[in-house]
Amino acid sequence: MLEIDPTSILIRYNVKLEKEMSPDDVAREFFPEDELIRDIVEAVFEGDEDEVLAALQEAMDQGKDAIQLIDDALMAGMGIVSKLYDDGLLYLPDVMISAQAMTDGIEYCKRASDRSHEFKAKVVSFVVEGDVHDIGKKILTVFLKSNGYEVIDLGSDVPVDEVISAVIRHKPIMLTGTALMTTTMYSFREIKDRLHENGIDIPFICGGGAVTQDFVTRYDIGVYCDDAAIVPKIADQVLNNATIEDLRERFHRN
Repeated sequence: MLEIDPTSILIRYNVKLEKEMSPDDVAREFFPEDELIRDIVEAVFEGDEDEVLAALQEAMDQGKDAIQLIDDALMAGMGIVSKLYDDGLLYLPDVMISAQAMTDGIEYCKRASDRSHEFKAKVVSFVVEGDVHDIGKKILTVFLKSNGYEVIDLGSDVPVDEVISAVIRHKPIMLTGTALMTTTMYSFREIKDRLHENGIDIPFICGGGAVTQDFVTRYDIGVYCDDAAIVPKIADQVLNNATIEDLRERFHRN
């Protein structure tokens, strides 16, 4: 009987093997075979905005549909970046640079087509009134966009009325709020009350340096999150009809 050494069996995406490879080497394992698409994906991964636009134009010149390239190439490239970030092979600056290249590419494709790109769903994001610290919101916005969501970014220091108006107007699947300072996070309660007054019970994802899980769970629609990379996963579960209890069970810390 032929004896097989278990250590010699290395599957393509073996975690041990990946740790011995550079991020570029790992990323190449995920690049598509189609050369035109591959060039765009690689440019997004590298965060090269000029090369992204040049590769997009070349693909369109060769007959590729501009809107389809958003999903097949731009989102695919950003998906690889997100995966490597989740695996600890890339860092936030890498993600932000690639996200900017992807965003520029999406706008380029939109201008080149008479059709509109279909997003998974809308999410409204904001930083609470009185708080101008928006780096956390910017990061979660990047992750949401790179996972196919349209983000209605209200910015920082956003009045409660503006938040409620945006939710009523855009009808998002969920709302994300960020607060860095303890003195500002209590506006979450007013927002929750105003949502209920308008018959809106969408998940309200709350995070930021001042926010704790115990604080968020006081609100019946509150879901705590302290990792921007998790927000798209929460949104995916909301699309799959997860309840607030489901979200808390899956994403809250024990």
